[in-house]
Amino acid sequence: MQGLGLLHIYHGNGKGKTTAALGLALRCAGRGGRVLIAQFLKGQPSGELKTLALIPNIKILRAKEATKFTFQMTPEELAAVKERHSALLAQIKEELKEGKVDLLILDEALGALQTGLLAENELLDLLDTRPKEAEVVLTGRDPLPSLLERADYVSEVVKRKHPFDQGVPARIGIER
Repeated sequence: MQGLGLLHIYHGNGKGKTTAALGLALRCAGRGGRVLIAQFLKGQPSGELKTLALIPNIKILRAKEATKFTFQMTPEELAAVKERHSALLAQIKEELKEGKVDLLILDEALGALQTGLLAENELLDLLDTRPKEAEVVLTGRDPLPSLLERADYVSEVVKRKHPFDQGVPARIGIER
C-alpha cells in the first residue's frame, strides 16, 4: 500500500465514529491493505466485527471484556483494565514494528485516555514511533490537545437526535 501515514481523529457525541473508521478499514482491505483494529473500552459482541473477522487482511484485537461501564467498576477492576490496555498498546507496537499494518484503527482510544485507562505518553509514543507510512485512526470523545495538534484529519460527529434519549436500547444489527 502506498500511504503517507496520516492521523485521523473521529470524535464527538454522535453515532457513527466507529462506523466511519470501519468503513475506512473496508476500503483499505479492499485495496489489499493490511488493517489492524484495536478496540478499547468495548467488549460486547457486534455484527460488524463478525463480518470484518472474515476478511483475511483485517486483524481485530480487543482489550476488555465489557461487563460494566467504567463508572461502575471497582478500583481493582479499573487497574486490571488499564493493565490490559497497556498490554494491547505493546502488542500493537510489535505489529507495527514487524511492518504488518497499513491502517491502524484505535477505536475508543480517546475514551480510554479520558477515563485514565490509557496513558497519554504511551499513546503518543506509539504515534510518534510508528512507521511513517502507517495510517492511524483514533475514535471517541474529547480528543486531547496533544492529539489534535498531531492530527491531519479531524472529523466531529455531532448528535442532534438519538432514539436512546427516548429509552430505545441499542438494537442488534443497527447499533451493535
